Amino acid sequence: MLKENSAKIKVAVVILNWNGINYLKKFLPSVVQYSENEHVNIYVADNNSTDNSVNFVKTNYPQIKIIQLLENFGFAGGYNKALKQINAEYFILLNSDVEVTENWIMPIINKMDLDNSISAAMAKIKSFAEKNKFEYAGAAGGFIDKFGYPFCRGRILNTIEEDNGQYDDEKEVFWASGAAMFVKAEVFNILGGFDDDFFAHMEEIDLCWRMKNNGYKIMYYFDSQVFHVGGGALPNNSPHKLYLNYRNNLLMLFKNLPKEKLFTIIFIRLILDGISALIYLLKFQFPNFYAVFKAHMFFYKLMPKFKKKRNENNISKDDEINNQIYTKSIVYQYIINKKTSFEKLRF
Repeated sequence: MLKENSAKIKVAVVILNWNGINYLKKFLPSVVQYSENEHVNIYVADNNSTDNSVNFVKTNYPQIKIIQLLENFGFAGGYNKALKQINAEYFILLNSDVEVTENWIMPIINKMDLDNSISAAMAKIKSFAEKNKFEYAGAAGGFIDKFGYPFCRGRILNTIEEDNGQYDDEKEVFWASGAAMFVKAEVFNILGGFDDDFFAHMEEIDLCWRMKNNGYKIMYYFDSQVFHVGGGALPNNSPHKLYLNYRNNLLMLFKNLPKEKLFTIIFIRLILDGISALIYLLKFQFPNFYAVFKAHMFFYKLMPKFKKKRNENNISKDDEINNQIYTKSIVYQYIINKKTSFEKLRF
């Protein structure tokens, strides 16, 4: 275990790993090449891997600090436990399947230094497989619609745009992707970090929403760029991933929605989820049908616990925050009105 009372560093790049030795072999070279300087320390936080990841890092990258966790706590719990052992001004949460580029850190850190209201930020995230395109998990900044469905500048549902410079700007967004998330450590710690009960998926959106409820801004900066593989820990077609997304999205809404919107939005979401489950059933996709059913059952089970979290949460009625939530249904706009790019949407 690292010493918590060690001297504070400026930036900690923290890679959460679980049986990702192949990704570490492929992407650590770029992280080391473009991240190491007098302001930055690199960490690998290992979620009790069984694939020799830790020995690989120790042998090939002795300069990288290792935090070994005793079990797989998921994305949320793993980062929470690891970051408690790091004394830094900024955390950069970096997926193991991300290739970084030259000068990707300090331009964002320098801008965050100048504005105390910024609590988190993200770089432009593009696809490692198709480097002319954005990547699903973040693209050029995240948003949600009125029913809690996430989408991005550069990615609406499953339509991913090419990067033609259309989002080369600095923009306040609703959420920053956990694939490469810059966070002020003080704010992260004050707000209690990620919600451990999420395990994985949606925890970064929940955290960003809580940051906004407390008056902070989330920013996207185009002049820092990374390339993400995506679907590293759980494949995109995994029923377990589907379960986590449906369950956690409902929990996030229950935890953060203003009181006057809570019942209506949750009720409509449950109906929409039911329609999704019916479609899976009609397509004979029984594991996916069961994933949605299971998500609802565990949502009901966790409601008493999350009611307490909601009561402890500083839920804002600030119109500025509400104006950053898309007031229409992104699914309706996409399917019926054929609005397949962010530029076509009107906030």
